[in-house]
Amino acid sequence: MLKHGEINPLNVHDLRRLDWCPPHFERIILDQMSDPKVLTDWIYENLEGRFYLGPIDVKVSDHTDLRSDKKYFNRQTLIAFELASEGSYFSLCLPNITA
Repeated sequence: MLKHGEINPLNVHDLRRLDWCPPHFERIILDQMSDPKVLTDWIYENLEGRFYLGPIDVKVSDHTDLRSDKKYFNRQTLIAFELASEGSYFSLCLPNITA
């Protein structure tokens, strides 16, 4: 962890934050778009494993307008962790992070 002065090899080789979300990662979807810098700073300081952070479009409802083919989507933030325990810890601390 960065705040304890420990060097993480994933950070040194820039392999910690992924550009794509592997299917085996533990996923957390945030309803609102949060500041990604605040989230990534907290993750780098408090966690050790690999993670993904990025936007995702989630279908709000299956309701479609009869006059058009519109589907309703909402942009949200997806955070995924390789270690499920880090996802649980992040979820517990989330109210303090986004406050």
